[in-house]
Amino acid sequence: LGIDPGLRKTGWGVVVWKNNSFIYEDDGFILQNDELELGQKLMRIFDCLCLLIKKSKPDLIGIEQTFVGSGNVSSLKLGMARGICILTAAKLGIRILEIQPKLVKKNITGSGIASKDQVNLMVKKILNIVPKSEDSSDALAVAMSIQTKLFGKLDNGEYSSKLEQAITKAPDKKK
Repeated sequence: LGIDPGLRKTGWGVVVWKNNSFIYEDDGFILQNDELELGQKLMRIFDCLCLLIKKSKPDLIGIEQTFVGSGNVSSLKLGMARGICILTAAKLGIRILEIQPKLVKKNITGSGIASKDQVNLMVKKILNIVPKSEDSSDALAVAMSIQTKLFGKLDNGEYSSKLEQAITKAPDKKK
């Protein structure tokens, strides 16, 4: 399950990695009523993600790391939405991986500086679907990125796959 968190719209996408290819399962978004208070919006994200996780039963959830821009208030609100997504996964016992936006772009398009349109186009081509929104397209890209074998090393030092982890630790066993 990939998640593109947002206070106004949270995108999500579910894919399965099987026989060296991605199989599309579902995608969508949680749209907020602008008149809801902040706490109500966060609770709605929590409730909707709980239902989604229970329905889709993912073994791993990916979420992009936050890019902090110049808007302090908007960055803080995005952080709140991300926190709720991470909390929901933790509460339901699902492992979550944070991934850098540039790494998602690189995994999907081959370029870490690809535009949103380029990412969306590749998601359409890889999965042979039209995502329900730009946010769910981003979430599908995250979901694919956390499953690919060419994921790379994360900021926290972890590796994306057990294979890469085993390869990395192999020289240590000889010592």
